[in-house]
Amino acid sequence: MEIVIDTNILFSFFWKNSTTRKLIITSNFNIISPITALEEIDKYTHEIIKKTRLKEKEFNEELKRLKEIVKFVDKKEYFYFLKDAGKISPDKKDSDFFALCFKYNCLFWTNDSLLKMQNKIRVLNTEEIIELLF
Repeated sequence: MEIVIDTNILFSFFWKNSTTRKLIITSNFNIISPITALEEIDKYTHEIIKKTRLKEKEFNEELKRLKEIVKFVDKKEYFYFLKDAGKISPDKKDSDFFALCFKYNCLFWTNDSLLKMQNKIRVLNTEEIIELLF
């Protein structure tokens, strides 16, 4: 099963003992996310390092591991779906995630409840993902 994963979920990956991290590592999902999510991680690297208390080297190792687990998709691969995604996305910065959901016909894992305010894409939070898996 393919699933699009939001940046807020990806950030949780860097917390060594988080449930979200364990789910990302152990689930049988084919996890995908837009390349823009990597750009956002890059933008907040120092904040992530500070909050997780990782050393920069550890952060880079974890980022490498994340890239092995998550397929980051270039915008040209889902460009065709951006127009429709923009129509349903409550927040335009999330259009890339919705476009991927349209392209792969899959659900969206995010803890942003605002993104549930549409009816075209199934949006699940972490608790709902756990229920789905177990």
